[in-house]
This record gives sequence, C-alpha cells and structure tokens, in this order.
Amino acid sequence: MDFDAKKWQEWFANNRSAILEDYFTFLRFRSIGVDSSCKQECTDCAQWVESYLKDLGLSTQVWETPSHPIIFAEKRSKSKDAPTLLIYHHYDVQPVDPIELWDSDPFEPVLKGETVYARGAQDNKGQCMYSLAAIKALLSFEDELPFHLKVFLEGDEEAGSSASEPILYEKKEELASDAVLVVDVLLPAPGVPSVTSGVRGILGFEVVCRGAKEDLHSGEFGGVAYNPLRALSSALSSIWDQEGKIAIPHFYDDLVNLSEQQRSLLNFELEESFLKEMGVHSFCAEPGFSIGESRSIRPTVEIHGLSGGYSGGGIKTVIPKEAKAKLSCRLVPNQEPEKIFSLIGAHLEKQMPKGMEIEVICKEGKAGYWSSPDSLIAQVAKKAYEEVMGKKCSQSISGASIPILNALAKVAGGDVLLIGYGLPSDQIHAPNEHFGLDRFEMGFLTMGSIFSQFHESKR
Repeated sequence: MDFDAKKWQEWFANNRSAILEDYFTFLRFRSIGVDSSCKQECTDCAQWVESYLKDLGLSTQVWETPSHPIIFAEKRSKSKDAPTLLIYHHYDVQPVDPIELWDSDPFEPVLKGETVYARGAQDNKGQCMYSLAAIKALLSFEDELPFHLKVFLEGDEEAGSSASEPILYEKKEELASDAVLVVDVLLPAPGVPSVTSGVRGILGFEVVCRGAKEDLHSGEFGGVAYNPLRALSSALSSIWDQEGKIAIPHFYDDLVNLSEQQRSLLNFELEESFLKEMGVHSFCAEPGFSIGESRSIRPTVEIHGLSGGYSGGGIKTVIPKEAKAKLSCRLVPNQEPEKIFSLIGAHLEKQMPKGMEIEVICKEGKAGYWSSPDSLIAQVAKKAYEEVMGKKCSQSISGASIPILNALAKVAGGDVLLIGYGLPSDQIHAPNEHFGLDRFEMGFLTMGSIFSQFHESKR
C-alpha cells in the first residue's frame, strides 16, 4: 500500500468543505474538562466523537471514568498477524480566561484567511480532526486494512489524566499495540519537520508558610515577627546553587542519561530558535548543557506564582500571616514524582526558621517517558514528514508533558512516538488560539503516509 500523495491531496480537496464542517462542529462543544459546569458539554462532545468514528466503520466503546468518558474505537484487519497501531488524542480543552482578550467567541470558530480561531483549534481538536479525516480517507481507499487500527480519545488530559489513567490497566487487552502514535505536539519552527520520541514528567505542588494567626502591623511587629514572605523567598532561592544547578540533595540521583548513540539521533539546536522567536533574551541553561538540552532532557524546578500580604495600589504595612507559592518540576524518566516531592518537601522544611510552619501540598505527579529514537514507528513517521514537507526530518524530545503517556506506553506495550503540526505561536493555552489550514492539510497527508507504510512494521 504505497503512499499516493496526489490521490490523498485530491481526496482532501474534494472533501474539504465536509471536513471543515465537522471540524467546526467539534470546536463548538464547550468541552472544558477542568470546569465542572461543562460536564454535560464534555459528555456531548464524547458522544459526537463516538458517533463520528462509528459512522466511519469503526467499532466503538465508551469507557466511563469519574470525570469524562474515554472513547475507544478500532478497525481490525483480516490478517490476525498484522501489526497494530494505536492513535491517541484528547477532546477536552483549556479554560478560556481571560475572556475579554479574545477577539471572537472561543466556541464559535472563525476562519480568517486560512487560519481557524477557536479554543481547541490546535490543542487538540485540530490535530485530532486531521487524524480522523485521514482515517476516513484511508477507509474510503481500502476495503480491508493491512494493519489493526485503534483510536483512544480521553477527556481528562488538561486535568492531568488522573481520572483516565486507572482504567488503562483494566483495558490492557484492548489497548495492546505494536506502536502508539500521539498526535499532539509541535514542529520546531514553521516549515521544519520533526518527530518527538519522548516527553518529560511533571510534578505540581504548592508551598504554604504560616507565621502568625493574623496579619500583623509592621510598625509594631516588624523586626520581631519573622515574615512568611521572607522565609518563603529565602527557602525558594535555596533550590538552586550559584551556578544554577538544582541544589536539593539527591535530586539528580535517579535520572536516566541518553547514550551517545541515542543523542546522535536527536536534534537539540532547533530548540534554541524557539526561545529567541518568543522574545526570550535572558537564559538559565543548566551548567554543562545547551539551551536545547536543558529544555528537553534535563529536569527542572520552576516557580509559577507567589502570593501573600498586600499587592494592591499604594502601600499597606502588614506582615502577612502566611505566604504561598506554586511550583512545578519537569522530570526525566526514572525520576519518580513521589520521591522528588518528598526530597523537595524535606529540603524546604529544613530552610524554615524556628517556629515557622510550612506545608507542601502535591497537586499532580506523572512520570516522564522516552522511547527508542530508532524505533520502527519513528522511521515510518520521519519518512512521512519528508514525503509531505520535502525536507529532512529531525527528531527531538519534548520538554512538555503528556500526563497519561507513561502509563499508556506500559499498558499498550509498543513503541511510542509523538507527532504534530502545532507551533508555539498558536497560543494554545491563551486567548485567540488558532491553527493554520495549511498545517491541517499537511497533518492529514502525513497521517496518510504513515498509514500507507505502517503495514510493513512488524513486532
């Protein structure tokens, strides 16, 4: 089943209006997974996806979770020994706040030129839609598939997949695959093809320091009562040494390092162009590692917010009763979130002055995952990108996280690869999220090429 680019391009052109109509319908669902007021919309969206897949000729199942349903679909090959490809997507989207910064209704898609604006336009409904359209095209070309096709769509990704993950272990037989294709990542830069062979894990936590029962007058208590903001700031600054390395004891003990052969297959240089294009001019790469390496294959700790006391107009002279900080770590494989959380908590507690109460609260923790850079699915996808984009395809590891990936890889059993046509400029978690239809079509064609090659893959 060779890839006939012209045939796939003609199919897309002939079906473009119907594809866009389905895409826009998908975008209109207010499927904000983390917002309890949108629960029915998430259910309605899941039902629409299931109906769409069923209409394509796939058998479908709805797996209920404590949060939002998972849709599982498959199309079996007549050949029992055929390889199995599992495709992962999510239908939940980020909240839209601040709504006043949107130029249009986030859930009423707008086409400006060849760019679609809506929440989920890229993440992940846009990338999901070109993938589903490619399945539709494939089934119109082939009466029988030369491989087993499976599709997994969850509605809890933006909340960390905590509700989705437990059911994976109950559905191990259904999810078993030779390869898993996660269609939910970015290109290194416009027009630059690249596939992704792993992501970092994530640990999110909150730190609270408490010094008194109530806010105190700084004239009466200043210089006497230890300020929680001072204690917290000092403790947080101790996370890094003067060179910029993480100074938490044993933080680096368990991390996995890539072999020289594995590193030679990955491109780190393209990563640096991202930052400069986004207006970043002050850098903090880990000593001994490049910006690209620090952004992808090294662990991090970052502070996301500090609060306490008064921050309104003018001056209010109080010593706050408490101070808070929100932080996260990006972790590489073999760094267990629970262990890292324990290490950080012990370190911060040690920094506290006598009498200062500290509480460290874990919000989420998911391990990272790296697959082999030279896996069969990686070779297939790289060839597909090169056919569609006409340029040599590189390979990288993403610094971001897909919470369910590590568990999905374990359960499915096959090699995992991440692909996508997003760009950092798509504003995926911000107002005015958008996705170019040129990249939508390239994604469709890339999936077509992967489908055309995959039957040659063997376990």
